[in-house]
Amino acid sequence: MENRGMKRGIVIEDDWPGHSPDLFTYPEHYQEDIECVYIPNGVIMNRIERLARYVLDDFTENIMVLCVLKGGYKFCADLVEFIKILGRNSNTYLETRVEFIRLKSYVNDQSTEELHFIGSRDLSFLRGKSVLIVEAMVDTGKTMKALLKHVETFEPKMVKVAGLLVKRVPTMTEGLTDYVGFEIPNRFVVGYALDYNEYFRDLNVSTDA
Repeated sequence: MENRGMKRGIVIEDDWPGHSPDLFTYPEHYQEDIECVYIPNGVIMNRIERLARYVLDDFTENIMVLCVLKGGYKFCADLVEFIKILGRNSNTYLETRVEFIRLKSYVNDQSTEELHFIGSRDLSFLRGKSVLIVEAMVDTGKTMKALLKHVETFEPKMVKVAGLLVKRVPTMTEGLTDYVGFEIPNRFVVGYALDYNEYFRDLNVSTDA
């Protein structure tokens, strides 16, 4: 039970004000835009390394990683790299293959449970595989729930989900995410590949926007 609780993530309370941007370095063109550093890069990286250990503990064979673009690419790259590093330093090295998908679950800015793929819907390469879905942000869970339903139609051997940030929202579906980096309040955050109109993706920290 204790181990499962650790997998649920570092909890950031609703009243957490973040750190002063003056304590960190970041691209100068964001100087007027950043009010606080919500999660420093070092904390993000250390937590991802811990998630990689959980993944190695749970998977017993090669991993098919399904990265949800665009926001998930940096989290996915760092998580896979830690999985490889930890595996090389132990007797549990697992080969990882990464595939990418882009999708949206909204129409006219309204969230729906219908999944719209940008590109092919064919995920037949997941059949019989141990799958790790990697997503940077999980809020209501509608998108992830729809994606999981779609993935299951291709009969993978097992499926687990890693989410870097999971928001506490009233409509959030519990139990969708197996590995959580941080449980955060229902606030809009950017950085670490999460964007606002393609802006802020290049920040290495998570900031409040």
